[in-house]
Amino acid sequence: MNYSSFPRLWEELEKDEKQINDNSDSLREELEKTKIELEETKKKAETNLNKLKYMMADFDNYRKQIEKQMDSTIESNKSNLLSLFLTVHDDYQRAFNIIKKNKDLDKVVLNGLEGILKKLDNILKSEGITPIETIGKILDPSKHDVISFSYNDDLPENTITNEIRIGYMLNDKVLRPSLVEISKKNIMNNNIDESN
Repeated sequence: MNYSSFPRLWEELEKDEKQINDNSDSLREELEKTKIELEETKKKAETNLNKLKYMMADFDNYRKQIEKQMDSTIESNKSNLLSLFLTVHDDYQRAFNIIKKNKDLDKVVLNGLEGILKKLDNILKSEGITPIETIGKILDPSKHDVISFSYNDDLPENTITNEIRIGYMLNDKVLRPSLVEISKKNIMNNNIDESN
């Protein structure tokens, strides 16, 4: 074995070791940079994910608000249309009641008119319209408009005694209030001036 080449071999090994150490340091630095970049990218991704979640929540709230507005608009338009329909119904009801009093009217005509009125009532009922109860009930200002009163000591104060115009509910909302007459107690003034 030739020992003369040993120092050269040893030099090359030291050189290779130094290069490996240099490469190792370089790789460590590169690994550290990559870790830092990965952390920054991860934070950006989390931030973007949170922004996306907020945007999705905002969009869902916006969608719900638009749906609510559309439902409200539809309900309002339906109420307006049905209110117009109710005036026709009232006119027809009054005409029918007047005609019904005529004794000379043919029963077939009367039955036909009554059938039309029942169909009108069924249409209103199918759309969620129901008449407001009045006679004998205590006044409810949210459902009844008072247009007159009568003295009656036999009934509690503010009892509805007469219905002037039928009121209607559309589902749970007042479509048109009833026009009513209510009872009042006849109050006698017992404090007569005794100085006379």
